[in-house]
Amino acid sequence: MILEELLKGVSCLHLAGNLNVSVEGLSYDSRKVGKGHLFVAIRGDNFDGNDFIPQAIERGAVAIVSEQKAIPIGSKLSWAIVDNARRALAIISGNFYNQPSRRLYLIGVTGTNGKTTVTYLVESIFQQGGRKIGRLGTIDYRVGERLVEAERTTPEAPDINRYMAEMVENDCQACVMEVSSHSLDMERVYGCDFDVAVFTNLTRDHLDFHLSMERYFSSKRKLFEYLENKKEAVAVINLDDPKGKELSRGLKVRSITYGWQPSADITVDSYQLSLQGLQATITTPEGKLQVSSPLIGRANLSNILAAVGVGMAAGITPSAISQGIARVSPIPGRFEQVNEGQDFTVIVDYAHTDDALRNLLESVREVAKGRVITVFGCGGDRDPSKRPLMGAHAMKLSDIAIVTSDNPRSEDPLQIIREIEVGIESVGVRKGAHLVIPDRKEAIKRAIDEAHPGDMVVIAGKGHERYQIIGNKTIPFDDREVARQLISRKKGS
Repeated sequence: MILEELLKGVSCLHLAGNLNVSVEGLSYDSRKVGKGHLFVAIRGDNFDGNDFIPQAIERGAVAIVSEQKAIPIGSKLSWAIVDNARRALAIISGNFYNQPSRRLYLIGVTGTNGKTTVTYLVESIFQQGGRKIGRLGTIDYRVGERLVEAERTTPEAPDINRYMAEMVENDCQACVMEVSSHSLDMERVYGCDFDVAVFTNLTRDHLDFHLSMERYFSSKRKLFEYLENKKEAVAVINLDDPKGKELSRGLKVRSITYGWQPSADITVDSYQLSLQGLQATITTPEGKLQVSSPLIGRANLSNILAAVGVGMAAGITPSAISQGIARVSPIPGRFEQVNEGQDFTVIVDYAHTDDALRNLLESVREVAKGRVITVFGCGGDRDPSKRPLMGAHAMKLSDIAIVTSDNPRSEDPLQIIREIEVGIESVGVRKGAHLVIPDRKEAIKRAIDEAHPGDMVVIAGKGHERYQIIGNKTIPFDDREVARQLISRKKGS
């Protein structure tokens, strides 16, 4: 594509060189630049892409986009000086891939918890409604017929547009995407043509990045501001969350609200929960909807309400919505049961925030017949304020709480555990109800060895992850596989 065409819509402060140069590819990483590429220099927390412009040129870049004010003297390349390189990268990416978001029914799901589950539900609902759909999210990306392991919840702008273009080529009619607060702050989805935006909730998370809850919410709000230029766009909002109420009051587009409150457009009339799943009667603007799902717990029923809202916004029939909910694929690491024929239940879940852990354990309590034994920790180099809160929830809602290590990264695992224990002590430590076992495998072993018939072992924090990050090393570790091995060992002893 010609550089001048790629720059349409970009706020350029200065242009130099040949605007008719042909661009063969895009890159924001100098190590991945190829011959004929346009290189966008991004300033990050640890590195400044402007420092790597010489390497990009050496690898074959024919054009540079940068925020730096001065073009090197004697440069023969094409240059665009911009006021916002990240936003420019997003616009250029859409142009390069021929605006794939405009050719898909695009659904963005944002919120602290529930994003992944909602996207899986929406995917299943669209499939049952006869609409081929792609999916981008925390666990993996479904692009046409292939699955790609996810590098991050929301990819960078060139990758988003490349994946969506591939979806279009594979006859997808829609795409559902988890939209993280980081991606909104970093303009990764800027210029994407969203048809529906979902707000699940806002609870404490990522404060190491956003610094305050208001800034965190402000990032989430951006997704709904993107809808305002589209008359047919719909916002699906959780009324149970205080920020959901605030968001719904300021919207300039049509909204569908959901929640347990009777005032919501989509709400629960009646429900039953078990370890086999849930059944519910849901009240909607189109009448009562009977649903049955293999998903477990009240939190997942809330996620189902969100997905019903998306289905109705997209005009999918109630019967297809109900079938999609019933046939949703198992969601890796989300209330995932590990069953090796044992006489107790083992659950692995991604809950790694205080609110997610509370919701998880409350859901477990609703279906538990015996004791609840919880293994959990907190990640290092992340918001430390949630650590005592997680400790308090685990102590309140578990019969035995085992504190262990969880991706300590550069921090001392024992210091993280000490901060968790502040919360445990704040609610009172019961005799025999609290253990500290820093080695995660040993902690899981103790929980499984401790389990009696009818008990529930909950292993929280890592879910689908297959690694532990200790220092600067990434070590293979999968809670589910470790649990399987230890259950088999216990049965054989």
